[in-house]
Amino acid sequence: MDFVSIRVITGDVARLVAFYEMATGVQTTWFTEDFAELRTPIATLAVAGTRTVPLLAPGSSRAADNHSVILEFLVDDVDAAYKRLAGSVPASDFVNEPTTMPWGNRSLLFRDPDGNLVNFFTPVTAAAKEKFAR
Repeated sequence: MDFVSIRVITGDVARLVAFYEMATGVQTTWFTEDFAELRTPIATLAVAGTRTVPLLAPGSSRAADNHSVILEFLVDDVDAAYKRLAGSVPASDFVNEPTTMPWGNRSLLFRDPDGNLVNFFTPVTAAAKEKFAR
């Protein structure tokens, strides 16, 4: 089995896609006005509109209501990413500045326009670098 994607349900697909393209620098592939994918070499972030929910399971998902999942992106330099994002992400949406975590990653937590938590991180210890070696 392979884990391949996370799908975020939103009330404004274009706004969320534009945010993730800006934040990651990755171009999104649009399939319909209600569904787009941001593909990376490891996994895909799918962004789907609320009109897609009834196609899967009516009432099973609500936009902008996530309080338990963090979308995580491995970046080359989290401090540089923070400086780049500081001009585009409202200060109130940053949960923390780059901080080195006990497990060896330097992490930056912020919220996307729907309030979902996003973690950009860079491994900084030898063990963390080995774990995420490409």
